[in-house]
Amino acid sequence: MEYQWYVVRVASNREERVRDNLLARVKSAAMEDRIHSVLVPTERVSEIKGGKRRVVQRKIYPGYILVEMHLDEDTWYLVRGTTGIGDFVGGDSAPVPMEPHEVQKIIGGMEATEEKPKLDIQFSVGDRVKIKEGPFENFSGAVDEVNAQKGLVRVIVMIFGRETPVELEYWQVEPV
Repeated sequence: MEYQWYVVRVASNREERVRDNLLARVKSAAMEDRIHSVLVPTERVSEIKGGKRRVVQRKIYPGYILVEMHLDEDTWYLVRGTTGIGDFVGGDSAPVPMEPHEVQKIIGGMEATEEKPKLDIQFSVGDRVKIKEGPFENFSGAVDEVNAQKGLVRVIVMIFGRETPVELEYWQVEPV
């Protein structure tokens, strides 16, 4: 039996509940052999709120879940009949399965953030920021470069009438 991944629309912020409902229906209908797995794509993100660093789970695609299944009439009706599920993503008459490289990219990204959480840097080049900590505290400037892998932000500040690049941790600056 060939399994393929399909994308299903669900009510936003109810992805986990819909996944649990679908898995319960699969078990009660004894279709574990045809619906292999149900996945809510998430990533672990490291963020700083209120001066404290914390790691949170964030949905990659809010409002969608992935279902690995053998598509036939019975499985299609079981998935569509589950409370909270809208419709399959794809063609009008039949759902279109995801490409294998797309699935690998999503699952690989999820596994990578499990080991090392992704940094939540909400700045982009050109943003005006204020330095809130360090030797340049209370200086304002513009973001020149963002290095998400290292968690660094380069800010151009005016010191003695000259533009000077300063490299800072992303949590040392705040938007103006």
